[in-house]
Amino acid sequence: MSLSVFLELVEIKAKTASVFPFLLGTFFAWYHYHSLHPVLLVLFFIAMFLFNMAVDAHDNYQDYVHATKAREYRKKTNIIGVNHLDPNKIKYLTLSMIGIAGIIGLLIVAKVGLPLLWLGMWCFAVGWFYAAGPRPISSTPFGEFFSGFTMGFMITLIAVYINVYDRITFNWAFIWPVLLASGLAICMIASLLLANNFCDAEEDIQLGRKTIVYYIGVPHSLQFYVALIVVGYATLILAVILNILPLMTLLTLLTLPIIIKNTKKLLAKQVKKETFIFAVKNLFISTLALVVTFAIGLILPLGR
Repeated sequence: MSLSVFLELVEIKAKTASVFPFLLGTFFAWYHYHSLHPVLLVLFFIAMFLFNMAVDAHDNYQDYVHATKAREYRKKTNIIGVNHLDPNKIKYLTLSMIGIAGIIGLLIVAKVGLPLLWLGMWCFAVGWFYAAGPRPISSTPFGEFFSGFTMGFMITLIAVYINVYDRITFNWAFIWPVLLASGLAICMIASLLLANNFCDAEEDIQLGRKTIVYYIGVPHSLQFYVALIVVGYATLILAVILNILPLMTLLTLLTLPIIIKNTKKLLAKQVKKETFIFAVKNLFISTLALVVTFAIGLILPLGR
């Protein structure tokens, strides 16, 4: 397998969906607690990145294995069939990455404590059952929730906790500010999956997937997509008002003209190879802006 094929298998282009929440959590820990544990951060990043790659490779593997009645999809769409990869080798590669990530995670748990174990178990369970089992999460109406909540919030929460575990009590008072701070990331990640689903609406029917698009239809899914963006930016504003995020993060609102422009193009036409990229750009631009402006807010703590 060439490097380019491997990177496509693990969907490397989508990794900003986990990297930016990681940075958001790290900045949050410093902003509110002035506490960082660099070694734990690096270990968590390695485990998170490996597991994220494993989940996407596993997703492609499961799609290939279960697409027995969709031969065209196997041959012309799925990366395993297109590149004539050995499914068994992909399975072992996936399990290896999950195993390494799990070992690193347990090493961090030994240092940080049990709350991290429960958070990690949630992430591993969602990651595995997202594509596996008789009814994978990705083929249900709950994919948007689980992907947005797990990647947008749980990664952020873990990144905060491993930096401040020795300073705080793990309770709702600690959790809810992180939840609100990660609202934009949660909504934009969920919107990306939603866009993927309504762009793949016909293909998903052939593969037996019944996502939320199957139940509410494409027109209502487009409205839902817009609503997620609105809610995401609204949580950002509320988080600033409550002094959970720095005042400088309001500069993220300057991305709205670009987000609106991309969204209009996506709403006008839902074709995976042509317009899904606008949903990817929306996620990248909004979360990048949030992280960058957060960093600026750490340097220029105005209104604190």
